[in-house]
Amino acid sequence: MRIVSIFYSGFIVLVMGCGTTQVPKSVSYLGYPVSPKIKADTALLNLIQPYSVEVNRTMNNIIGFTPATLTKRLPESGLGNFMADCMKEMASKKFGIPVDIAFMNQGGIRASINKGNITVGNVYELMPFDNLLVLQELKGSVIEALLNHIAADGGWPISSGSSFKIKNKQAIDIIINGKPLDRNATYITANSDYIAQGGSDAAMLKAFPFQNKGYLIRDALIEYIKQITASGKPVDAKIENRVTSSKNE
Repeated sequence: MRIVSIFYSGFIVLVMGCGTTQVPKSVSYLGYPVSPKIKADTALLNLIQPYSVEVNRTMNNIIGFTPATLTKRLPESGLGNFMADCMKEMASKKFGIPVDIAFMNQGGIRASINKGNITVGNVYELMPFDNLLVLQELKGSVIEALLNHIAADGGWPISSGSSFKIKNKQAIDIIINGKPLDRNATYITANSDYIAQGGSDAAMLKAFPFQNKGYLIRDALIEYIKQITASGKPVDAKIENRVTSSKNE
């Protein structure tokens, strides 16, 4: 009979391999205030020091440059446009399929990129979660429902060549990949696995399967920035009126 010991939050739970769970009769713990007065654990610091050096070297690696600070805002931002364009282009390359439109949920953008050099660490701050870049085939009617949800949420970033206006919290004048939305057509969309599975209240997408190659959006951003840098250009995202609000908003 195998016994697995798990230490968690100050007490020990013993899980018996035969299915019996031992529940402690009492729990006790000690609180340790975290402050500069605490003496550093030299042994622990020596243990992690080689890993810390390598992590810092990787995170501080400069991969690009931006002439202006990139921040998110509603209903559209240069940073959001940049990220959505990255998703569209890199998904097309990774999956070998032309992508009609890419979406980046506003809540998934977790930081800004300050003016100057862009490091790998900046991208990790921007995308700290392991969200995957996936493809979904969606009918135009489903995309319209998604865009209505996005409009009600104030606007999310979408890729170049597509646009819509927000009026009374609904999406109108929808353009997908340069053409008016066709509710009966099928489109290839790039998204995160989180949104494709209904995250951020995008429940209309849950019923549709998605293609997944284990490609993180964070890795796509790093490759995309390196690609721009290799071409001799800076990361210079612009507002292009992809998502606009009417005067009635």
